[in-house]
Amino acid sequence: MSVPFEPLASREPRESVKGQWLCSLAMGLVGSTVVASQLIGQSVEPFLATALRHAAALPVFLLLMHRAGARWPRVGWRDGVLLLLQAAAGSVGYMVLLIEGVRRCGAADAGIVAGTLPAVSALVSVLFLGERPGWRLAVSVVLATGGVMVVAAAPGAADAAAPQRWLGIALVLAAIGCEALFILANKRLANPVPALAMSTLMSAGGLVLSAVPAALMIYTSPSVLDARALGVIAYYAWVPTVGGFLLWYAGSARTSGTRASLATAWLPVSALLLSALWLGEPIRLAQWAGLGCVLLAVVLAAPSAKPPRRQRLDPHAA
Repeated sequence: MSVPFEPLASREPRESVKGQWLCSLAMGLVGSTVVASQLIGQSVEPFLATALRHAAALPVFLLLMHRAGARWPRVGWRDGVLLLLQAAAGSVGYMVLLIEGVRRCGAADAGIVAGTLPAVSALVSVLFLGERPGWRLAVSVVLATGGVMVVAAAPGAADAAAPQRWLGIALVLAAIGCEALFILANKRLANPVPALAMSTLMSAGGLVLSAVPAALMIYTSPSVLDARALGVIAYYAWVPTVGGFLLWYAGSARTSGTRASLATAWLPVSALLLSALWLGEPIRLAQWAGLGCVLLAVVLAAPSAKPPRRQRLDPHAA
């Protein structure tokens, strides 16, 4: 795509800011999946919802690949196993666990817990990739843990619903763990897969892996596929899944990794505000405190970046 000529030094800051806003919008859409999960969980079995989501998203990804002229990557058996594990964790496990968790603890609590993703991902990298933790990561993990504990121990947790609420928070954390494993497996691939092809493969894998348990659960956990449920599933498939993918990669191509990482702070903010506006859930002081801890954890978990050299500025560098 051609762009009007202007000095590179002046274009780079504009592109970087634009990229950060695109990533932030993508994270805002991802935050809405917490609210969507609550609505879906009210009437649809989680595995069936997951299968329907990927069945709706996959044709769009295939069309995008066709229009972009993208080719399917050559995948060896080792990478094939890793891709299968990625689909099981990120495409199926994340959504199923998130739906079950939100149904028990509510969208507001779940959104704050989901915001710990950067800290959890960094911790997983230390545990499984052997990366050396610095003080920023250590403080980030402590803050993220503190934020979750503040939310979990909020007033009202001592009533009869407390065990279900704790279970819901644990399930949301497990969902975040699945997403972190998804990121981990992606770093372990011998041959990196382009973003569009990766999203298409994950959608196809999610459809295949969720179809069998969805069929088995039809009689034990019947679903009500009314117009609202199907509409929310379609929204989940086309807006946060496909739209979020396009916005995130368009943004990350224009800005630094640090700025893109900081954009994930919009995930819990979006989830908390939408849970209040759309679902009418009250936002308590403990939830604001937990959100503050999680946002500080996001900032500290972002990788530190050295100032770029002026002579090598690239408006499209990630």
